[in-house]
Amino acid sequence: MRLIVRRVRPSGRHTDNLTDLEKRTGWKYAIVATDITKPWGVAGSHQVQWIDALHRHHAVVEDRVRTNKAMALHNPPATSWTSNRSRMLAANVAADLDAWLRLLALHDQDSLADAEPPTMRMRIYHQTGRLAHHARARRLRLDASWPWGAAFALAWYRLTGLPQTT
Repeated sequence: MRLIVRRVRPSGRHTDNLTDLEKRTGWKYAIVATDITKPWGVAGSHQVQWIDALHRHHAVVEDRVRTNKAMALHNPPATSWTSNRSRMLAANVAADLDAWLRLLALHDQDSLADAEPPTMRMRIYHQTGRLAHHARARRLRLDASWPWGAAFALAWYRLTGLPQTT
């Protein structure tokens, strides 16, 4: 097992969580314990920088796990797996739809591309509106006073403009 200690200058969001040592020295320390050995046939994979980059890349997966827990996977209502199966399936579908919405429709919206699930619920998912069909066309009628109506409409037009799969 190896311990890899990474030293970086703390950003503004880290100032509240620094230890006394980190405040005194001005550096933030991140420690990773790993038992990864050199993968066969990958040049440079024995170096510490390669292993550190591999672990930092895995943090993206951990962030999606945290997001999935916020989408109702955190606290299942029943104690048995058979009782919770449908809830787990619905929560996983919701998390997948959330990820695809961000990827396909909100990728260039700074405040929504990396927003937390409660923020997405408040700004996008709780949008009041009405979908009406008239003269073979769909019309989406949104509340004009909703502050994030433009972002919702942009996402709607991008998703409805995607080509249908055959």
